[in-house]
Amino acid sequence: MNRVGPEGRGESVWLGWFLHVALSGFAPFADTRDPARAARWLAAAAALRVALERDAWDGEWYRRGYFDDGTPLGSALNDECRIDSIAQSWSVISGIADPARAVQAMRSVDSHLIRTADRLALLFTPPFDRTAHDPGYIKAYPPGLRENGGQYTHAAAWSVVALAKLGEGARAAALFALLNPVNAAATGAGMQRYKVEPYIVAADVYSVAPHVGRGGWTWYTGAAGWLYRAGAEAILGFRREGSSLVIDPCIPPAWPRYELQFVHGGSRYDIVVENPERVARGVADTQLDGVSLPGAGGRVPLCDDGLTHRVRIVLGSAPAPRDG
Repeated sequence: MNRVGPEGRGESVWLGWFLHVALSGFAPFADTRDPARAARWLAAAAALRVALERDAWDGEWYRRGYFDDGTPLGSALNDECRIDSIAQSWSVISGIADPARAVQAMRSVDSHLIRTADRLALLFTPPFDRTAHDPGYIKAYPPGLRENGGQYTHAAAWSVVALAKLGEGARAAALFALLNPVNAAATGAGMQRYKVEPYIVAADVYSVAPHVGRGGWTWYTGAAGWLYRAGAEAILGFRREGSSLVIDPCIPPAWPRYELQFVHGGSRYDIVVENPERVARGVADTQLDGVSLPGAGGRVPLCDDGLTHRVRIVLGSAPAPRDG
């Protein structure tokens, strides 16, 4: 979108969310060397948060940005690109959006951008075609192809992450399954429509006839890494933090259990996650080698001792504190 703000006055809402994450995430590191700089960053982040809520909300979703002349982009007022998925997903991922608005924003993604029958999660809709405001390079693609109103899988993976952050385990897993290329080619008809490798995440999937559901570029996209992270980290809740392993999932309540294996140096961790109460998230008990770790919340210390360790995570309501 290189012509949205060529005069330097255009604004990007999604990059606003992203900038807040960058500033607040780097500030603690800067504080150890240059406290004054860290303070400026945090002050800028606080002002940015206020501006985003004041100027970016469109009524049912967040706008994508503004052109140099102040015309909104990604608004219900627009004939083209009325709603964009990235601005919604990053309102949640950033963790700073108004909670009620964030929930509504992702509902709008479901309503306007997820086409379940076509197995598509669109980047935005409608595509750019005859708009009076030229957004730039993106409009060079025909409507419905690649970034111009097709499925841009990198962005769709962020929607999975956002849904998991909201605790919507069933919706997150359903969207992950829709994006999974194996499922796109599960039948002969599906393969004839998809046309690209069913074992590779396509960067884009077309959304306009006669090519609805056809995969675009493969083998080069960062979408594959993000889709992997969406499944492993956002849904299964598996991540490493320093010297600890954290299992904090958000799964469909219908899942009774799942298992993982993790190799750490010469050690192996056999992990089982049980869901007896059929919840989407919430760690009630964390056990390492048969011993409960009170208050661990799914956090397990790692050690490289050449042994096999067994981790048991039980989801559900946290046990009530004992009296006395």
